[in-house]
Amino acid sequence: MKEAIHPKYYEVEARCACGATWRTRSTKQELHLEICSNCHPFFTGRQKLIDTEGRVERFTKKFGAQTVEGRKKAATAKTPARKATKTVTKTA
Repeated sequence: MKEAIHPKYYEVEARCACGATWRTRSTKQELHLEICSNCHPFFTGRQKLIDTEGRVERFTKKFGAQTVEGRKKAATAKTPARKATKTVTKTA
């Protein structure tokens, strides 16, 4: 490897906005994160919406709080039951 072309590699303490900290290595001397595996909904299983500029409220106001089951019920309520059609077969 060539000398003096690689960045310095530091041992740092990463800090998340939720308060979690851990030791790791990085080319930066400080790591401040907004979200980590301790507070991310994918890992925790809890839904936590981060609302910026009222977008979530605007969406729920426009479309309502919809669920998959609710949408299925609404779709079946909208479509009327079809009448059975009589099949005609020709015999020779």
